[in-house]
Order: sequence, then C-alpha cells, then structure tokens
Amino acid sequence: MILYEYPFNERIRTYLRLEQLFLRLSEFVSRESALDHHFALVTIFEVMDVAARADLKSDALKDLDRQKHILEAYRSNPAIAQEVLDRVLGQVEHCFEALNRLPGKAGHALTENDWLMSIRSRIGIPGGTCEFDLPAYYAWQQKSSALRREDLERWAGTLTPFAEAIYVLLKLLRGASEAQKVMAVGGQFQQNLPQGKTFQLLRMTLEPSLGLIPEVSGNRLMVSIRLMRQGDDDKLHASLDDTAFDLTLCS
Repeated sequence: MILYEYPFNERIRTYLRLEQLFLRLSEFVSRESALDHHFALVTIFEVMDVAARADLKSDALKDLDRQKHILEAYRSNPAIAQEVLDRVLGQVEHCFEALNRLPGKAGHALTENDWLMSIRSRIGIPGGTCEFDLPAYYAWQQKSSALRREDLERWAGTLTPFAEAIYVLLKLLRGASEAQKVMAVGGQFQQNLPQGKTFQLLRMTLEPSLGLIPEVSGNRLMVSIRLMRQGDDDKLHASLDDTAFDLTLCS
C-alpha cells in the first residue's frame, strides 16, 4: 500500500518536511561515498532553512507539553498499560528537556562555523562547490569515509533534539486515530468535518496496482480528494472509477 499524508496547518507541514529531511540525512550519512556525504551536508543546510521559522521551537515545546498533559490523564485508566505509558511519557519529557536546553534555532551552533557557512553560501549555485571554488571542501571530500562520517555526525548532532521531538510528536499524532474504509465515487471523495474538533493530519492508503494519485484539499470544515491517473502524455487525468481506500483523520 502507498501511504499519502496531507497536513491541515503550517506547523504540521513543517514537521513533515523536517521528518523527511532527517530520514534522508540519516540515509546519506550511513553511506560511504563522498557524493553521498555531499548530499548529507546539503540536507543539513536544508534542515536549517526549513527550521528557520522563529516560532518552530516554541511550537514544538508547546506540542510536547500538551501531549504530556494528555498522557498524564490516562494515569487512572485501567485499560492502559502503565509501563507503556511511563515509557512514552519518558520520551516526551526527554524531548522537551533536550529541546528546551538547545540555544537558538535549529543549527544555530553551525552558523558560527565559518568553513561550513562558506560551503552553504555556494551550495545553492549550480556547480558552485567545484574544487577551484572551494578547495578546502574538496580536500575534505578526499578524506576517508569514516572521518567524513565522524564530522557529519558531529554537525548533525546539533539538530538531534529537533529530530527526536518531531519524531515523537508525529508518532503520537498518527497513532491517536483509527483508519476508516471510504469510497471515492467516480474518483471523487468529500467529507464534512465535525465541528468543535480540530484535525491536523489526513492519512490515506491506496493500492499501488491501481496507479492512482490523490489530489487533496481541506480546511476546518471539509476535506476533498480527487483521484488522478498519470497518462502516456505524462499529464494527470481524473479517474472516473469507484475506488475504496483507507482514510485516517488525526487530531
């Protein structure tokens, strides 16, 4: 099954973007080649750009604190395994404390590294990191993969509190709701959202063999999904088929 996610607000949109970047960063750092490590460094700079929002850290701390209070309310629930609850609460509290101790925005410590900032200033220029432009960076790329990885892990470590906080917050958000089976009649699906409840994330799964691509739009009142299919002309065309899929609305 292919899972698609659609955020209902800018905060969750930023969390999803950062999650994708942190997953990519972990993948590139674990590899051996200098080219992979180049793109690991590109990803670190992308994380810094995405996380440049002044209120991102504050939003994450507020969300962690809100989740802590929600989880604490389950203390008296006999249907909840207390050891599991304690473990999750421990994760939330650890993320809150680590993020709260972090000075400034994500990657703030890296902005004081002149060598890294010289690379960042040229990395967005097509071909801007050639050896004649950045000989020191070219020399770094000639080091062993172990030495490069050690440097990358040190630089990426300054972003770890953000990565862990976003992982925990999205895991709790995704796990708080159950999927429902719905039908897109003639390739289209609409659902009015119940008032008094704020949804933050839509998740839907489609069978890969159907070859369908969802176009999702939504607001606090309604969600609309149109299923498309890519044609031989590489353009998207509306599907007219009745299609069942799983839908989860996370609040």
